[in-house]
Formats: sequence, structure tokens, C-alpha cells
Amino acid sequence: MKKRILALIGLSLAAVVAASAQPVAQSENKVAAGSAPAPAVTHTPTKIGVIQAQTALVNTRDGQRAISEMNARLDPTRKAIEKKAADIRELQDKLQRGGNAMAEAARAETQRNIDTKTKAYNRDMEDAQAEAQAEQQKLLDELGQKMSTVIDKYAQANGYSVILDVSNPNTPVLYAANTVDITKDIVDLYDKTYPAAGTPATSTSTKPASMAPKPAATPASTTPVTPKKQP
Repeated sequence: MKKRILALIGLSLAAVVAASAQPVAQSENKVAAGSAPAPAVTHTPTKIGVIQAQTALVNTRDGQRAISEMNARLDPTRKAIEKKAADIRELQDKLQRGGNAMAEAARAETQRNIDTKTKAYNRDMEDAQAEAQAEQQKLLDELGQKMSTVIDKYAQANGYSVILDVSNPNTPVLYAANTVDITKDIVDLYDKTYPAAGTPATSTSTKPASMAPKPAATPASTTPVTPKKQP
């Protein structure tokens, strides 16, 4: 009796296996009868480049000319501020040299002059910095569109999908190999696309002029306001 039960179980399992194998065989026959499977899709690697956009802009002949002209416009203001800073340093030196030998009234008058001149200096510094920022923004607006056109042209010609500006602190790039830096190529292409009308006649600096001269040293025996732009 036990052998008969085992035999029946064996037949049942064989039937299940045979039934389950039929769809597979049918499926294989359909694949063989139909068209061949589609080939695997290959993905082209994304080409990425990085650029120091600000460096590229100021190193083009167009950028150097524009910065030289901007510095020339700002130079009179810069010299006037430097003169005021020098006047304040002179008064501070006078106050330090005089020390306790100066009469109280003279010392107080000198300190008032320092305070007055320093306040005027700080106001002039604010105005000069605003003027310089406006000039720099104007320069960026004028040349930025040209630079964008050059970058777009270069990217399309060389198969780039992405170009990142790593001079922008908001660009989340932690590492980039030198081989993907296209800054020099962009400068060369810019100069070829937009030849500068002319170069500056004088060898002036091609960096934006700074409006902040060195602050005056504070005398050890007094506490006058240093002629420095306050935050």
C-alpha cells in the first residue's frame, strides 16, 4: 500500500514538472520563430569641462582693454582717497609725536580733526566702492554675453554636454583634473572671435584698481579712529 502511494506521488510530481515546462518550451519556440532580440543600447560618456570664467574674461584682449579703461576712469577718485588717508596719517603722527608735551586744547583739536577727516574718508570710500562695483558690473554685462557665445560655440564644436564655472563659489565642484580645464582654449577662441579694436597705449594694470589704501597706524598713546572702511 505504501509503495502504491509513493508511486502516485511520483506521477503527480512528474505531471506538474511537465506542465510547468510546456510554457517555457512554447516561449522558446516563439522567440525562435520571431525576430532576433534587439541589440544592447550603448551609452556615450558625458563630456564635462570646467572653466575659470572670471580669469578667462580678464585675460582676453577685450577684457584687458576694458579693465585698463575702467582703471583710468577710477584713478582720480583713488588718488583723492589716498590723499585723504595720508592727511589722516599725518595728523595721527603729529598726535603721537606730541604726546603729553602737547597742550590739552591742541591735543583735543587734533583728535577732532582726525575724527572729522576719518568720517569723511569713510563716506568717500563707500561712494568710491559703489562706483567701482558699478563699473565692474558694466564691464561684466558688456563682455559676459560675448563670453557666453564663445563658450556655447566651443562646447558644440567639441562635444561637451556640461561646462562648469569653477570660479563661482556656488558651483559644487570638489575636484576637477587639469585635463578638463578649458580656460585657455576659451580665451584663445574669444580673441579669435572678437579681435580687440586696440590695446592700451600705456602698460597700465589689467586688474581692477583697489579703492582701499593701507589704513593708518593707530598711535600708541591715543585712540583715534583709523581711516579704514568700517563694516
